[in-house]
Amino acid sequence: MFGRVKPLDAILATAEKKSLHRSLGAFQLTMLGIGAVIGTGIFVLTAEAAQKAGPGMMLSFVIAGFVCAVAALCYAEMAAMVPVSGSAYTYSYAVMGETVAWMVGWALILEYAIAAGAVSVGWSGYFIGWLNSSFNIDIPLELVRGPFDGGIINLPAMLIAACVTALLIKGTKESATVNAVLVGIKILALTFFVFLTIPVIKSGQFTPFAPLGFAGISGAAASIFFAYVGFDAVSTAAEETKNPQRNMPIGLIGSLAICTIFYMLVAAGVIGTVGAQPVYGPGGEVLSPGTPALAQACSAIHDNAVVCSKEALAWTLRQIDYPFVGWLVGAAAIIALPSVILMMMFGQTRIFFVMSRDGLLPEFFSKVHPRFHTPHVITLLTGVFVAIFAAFFPVGLLADVSNSGTLFAFAAVSIAVMVLRRTDPTRKRPFRTPAVMFTAPLAIVGCIYLFFSLSFHTIALFVGWAILGLIVYYAYSRSRSHVGRGLVEVHEVDTDVPPPAL
Repeated sequence: MFGRVKPLDAILATAEKKSLHRSLGAFQLTMLGIGAVIGTGIFVLTAEAAQKAGPGMMLSFVIAGFVCAVAALCYAEMAAMVPVSGSAYTYSYAVMGETVAWMVGWALILEYAIAAGAVSVGWSGYFIGWLNSSFNIDIPLELVRGPFDGGIINLPAMLIAACVTALLIKGTKESATVNAVLVGIKILALTFFVFLTIPVIKSGQFTPFAPLGFAGISGAAASIFFAYVGFDAVSTAAEETKNPQRNMPIGLIGSLAICTIFYMLVAAGVIGTVGAQPVYGPGGEVLSPGTPALAQACSAIHDNAVVCSKEALAWTLRQIDYPFVGWLVGAAAIIALPSVILMMMFGQTRIFFVMSRDGLLPEFFSKVHPRFHTPHVITLLTGVFVAIFAAFFPVGLLADVSNSGTLFAFAAVSIAVMVLRRTDPTRKRPFRTPAVMFTAPLAIVGCIYLFFSLSFHTIALFVGWAILGLIVYYAYSRSRSHVGRGLVEVHEVDTDVPPPAL
C-alpha cells in the first residue's frame, strides 16, 4: 500500500518540464484564497448553522476556523516545499505512496467539484430572492430547485456553472483578474453589513446561547466548516505561481486570517440584531435544515426567522430598516459568489491534471490548450459534472458531502508533514510548520472530530465513495500508473535532474 512512492525530486523535475504558465503573485494568491473562502458559507449557510446551534454558531465558527488554521500551517509547509499542482494528492504521493495519494485525490473530488455545485446552488438562491424582492418576479419553484428540494431542476445554478467553466478555459490570468474584482465587491458588501449591524446589537439576542447543547454546536461546526473550504485551493495553483517558496505561505495564511475576522463579525451582526434561535416543529422537536418539515414551520411563521431565509444577510438588513443596503448586499452576493465557484473548479481541474500526468487518469486529461495554456479538456469535463450537481441537489447536502472529502484530505496532509520531517529532515523548507509534532496531530484530531460530527448519512456516502474509488483504482489506475510501470519521468542519473536539496 505504501510501496509506490514518487520521489520529491522527480515530482519537482516533472513539474518543471511540463509546468503550466507561471503568472500569479502573492497578492493574486491571497485574493484567490479570499475569493475561494468567503462565499456560500457566510452568505448562505449562516441560516443552516443557526438552525443547528442557535447563537452558539459563534463557537462553531471558532472551532471550524481553528481546525483550518492548524491545517493551513501544515499546508503552507508542504506547498512551499513542493510547489506543484495537485495539492494534498501530490503531497501524499511523495510521502505515503500511490494508494493513499489516489484516495486523497478521489476525496478531493468531493471537496472541489461538489463544493462548486453547492456554491452554484447558493448563488441561485440569492439570485432568485433578489429578483423577487427587487422586481416582484416569481419563477416557478420547479425550475429553481432540484428534485430533493421540492422542484425539478435548478436552471440558474446550471447556468452560472457553465459561465465559470468558460472563463476558466479562457485562462488562469484572466480568471484571477476577474476574481480580484469580485473579491473587492464581496469584502465591501460584508464591510457594510458589519458597520450597520454591530452598533445595534442587543445582548439579549445571544441567550440562550446553545439551545441544542454542545452537540448542536459540533454539528454546526461540521457543516460551516464548508465556510472555510477553499484556502487549500491556493496550493493547487503552486505550479502557476511566481516565486512559490515565498508567495504560497503568504497566500494561504493571509487569506485565512482575513476571512476568519470577517466571519466572526458578520455572525455577531446577524445574531445580535435579528436573533438566531432555531425553529421547532409543532411537537417541540428539532427540525433539520433543508427539509420539508422546516419549510412548513417557516411558512407557519411567515418566514419571520433568519433560519428560514435563503439570503440571510440581505434579509437581516431589511429587518433592521436598511432595505436598500440589503438590496446592495444581495446584488453583491450575486456578483461575487461566482468567484468561489471559479476557485473550486480551478482546484479540481489542476488536481485532475496532475493525476492524469501520473497515469492514474486518462492521458488526454492533461492536454493543455495551445493558445490559452489551460487544461481545457478536464476543465470542460469538470464543468459538466458541477452543473449536474448544481441542478439536482440542495446546498446543505452538497456542503456536508464536500466537507467529508475535505476533512480526509486535510488529515492526510497533516500526516504527510510529520512523516516527511522524519524521512527527509534535511530538505530545504522555506516555511516550517511551528511545533509540527503538536500542530499536525492537533489538525488530525480536529479533522476526525468534525468528520464524526457530520450526519450518519453523510458519513455513509463518504464510505461508499471511498469504496468506489478503490474499485476504480484497482480496476484501471493501478495498472496504468507511471510509477508502477517504472516510468517516473526524471531519474537521479538523468542530465536534467534537479540539484541536490540544500
